[in-house]
Amino acid sequence: MNEKILHGKKNGMAVLLAIFLAYILGIAAVVLCGISLDQAATPLNVTGMVIGIAVLSLGWIFLLGLKVLKPQEALVLTLFGQYIGTLKEHGFYYVNPFCVGVNPASRTKLSQSGDVSEPGSGLLTLASNAQSVNVSGDYGSKKLSLKIMTLNNSRQKINDCLGNPVEIGIAVTWRIVDTAKAVFNVDNYKEFLSLQCDSALRQVVRLYPYDVAPNVDTTGDGIADEGSLRGSSDVVAARIRDEIQTRVKEAGIEIVEARITYLAYAPEIAAVMLQRQQASAIIDARKMIVDGAVGMVEMALDRLNQNDVVQLDEERKAAMVSNLLVVLCGNRDAQPVVNSGSLY
Repeated sequence: MNEKILHGKKNGMAVLLAIFLAYILGIAAVVLCGISLDQAATPLNVTGMVIGIAVLSLGWIFLLGLKVLKPQEALVLTLFGQYIGTLKEHGFYYVNPFCVGVNPASRTKLSQSGDVSEPGSGLLTLASNAQSVNVSGDYGSKKLSLKIMTLNNSRQKINDCLGNPVEIGIAVTWRIVDTAKAVFNVDNYKEFLSLQCDSALRQVVRLYPYDVAPNVDTTGDGIADEGSLRGSSDVVAARIRDEIQTRVKEAGIEIVEARITYLAYAPEIAAVMLQRQQASAIIDARKMIVDGAVGMVEMALDRLNQNDVVQLDEERKAAMVSNLLVVLCGNRDAQPVVNSGSLY
């Protein structure tokens, strides 16, 4: 189904004035012919009375063809089940009064911008991960919004490539670019988009570890890399966007951007992973302290030898190195012991 845009239909004001004029003439015909019928029932008076009554009784049908579109709105029209075109420019239109606007997602509300519940909506029923709701008792607008909207899907628990459960949430900005595909190619383009976002998110997250891990290939080239959900969020978001776009192309939807809004380990392993991160940080700090302490010991021995301050045999050097390392690497301040006797 290809989109067909209707042009040259912006004559709604002229038609509206013509309908008002027809009503005025119909009222005038009924009144004047009614007065004339009291005096003489001529064929002209009877015909005028019938025409006037017909205009007053059936004139409202032509009002159904008046359509008003605001900027960034579209209306998909069908005539007796056949798609005849789409109105996309803002203005006051007049179309065939028997044309019907089609929008299968008009009663679907998602947790996104653009879906604002109106007063008197009635009962709300939850459906899908994006908190989609169907509104009973409110038929909604048949117009399609062409604005850029943001869909905030609910957080999902997904296992990363190492099997660790991760909670992740995304925000997807999207818009309709082909109204015919959005209306006719899928049953409900809003729910379709929400489900495809969930599916694409699971597909991509399973390719990455939460944090950088050795021997993990996230690009599919057979070479281990440093890609991760936490460290490569821009790359992951771009990959999620491309995956969603591939899935919703046939629905006439363009994915403008996808961003990760929430990322954390699942609660059941969060405490263990925190301990692991703390242990890794302690090990890295200890390595740095040891490297610095060894450098300082080497510098101290070199300075003592250069200045010929004291002559130390290998045993005394080993004792000195041991003492210096204890002082420099210890968690507490050193408490020196004063030796008043000889070294030997």
